[in-house]
Amino acid sequence: MAKPPPTSDIPPSLGGKRALDLVVAQAKADPSAVRTLRCRTVAQGRLSQLNYIRDLPPQPVMEDEPEGILGEAAAPNASEALLAALGSCLSIGIHANALARGIPIRSLELSVEADINMTSVWGAGDLHPKTIGFESIRVAVSIDADASRKVLAAMIKHTVLWSPVANTLHNPVHLDVALAPVMPAVPAAA
Repeated sequence: MAKPPPTSDIPPSLGGKRALDLVVAQAKADPSAVRTLRCRTVAQGRLSQLNYIRDLPPQPVMEDEPEGILGEAAAPNASEALLAALGSCLSIGIHANALARGIPIRSLELSVEADINMTSVWGAGDLHPKTIGFESIRVAVSIDADASRKVLAAMIKHTVLWSPVANTLHNPVHLDVALAPVMPAVPAAA
């Protein structure tokens, strides 16, 4: 896997600390607020999907399976996308916590890897009892910042504790999957 060059001297976002302080104040003002996030997934044939999120311009996320697992290796598969979501969430959290603490970050890279048994092949392969999904996930955080290793380790631990994606992965989550109601046919225009 080709590694991107490490980032250096990551500039703080425009508005940086002020913008973060505003988000924090809004969260503290209504700690019971819940926001519903949505994604529409459209099958494109074979095992490839496009995912549409929010009202973003047409920049769908494409997913595919690796070669040898009915895919063409044209895009990350869903499990790899989950790892990317975790890495992105932790990276944003580390940046936000560093910003809140006044710690400049020169570079930040997260290496995320997980172990998964793929022999059940979505319920069409080996159906003997086993762990379905990731058995373990490991994240190595490489960070160059103006703080001691002890401070950085505590900040990373705090980030993981409050990461929505990390918490979704390690806490039980209610999952409700059901067949959608049939929509009535629209008559053709004459």
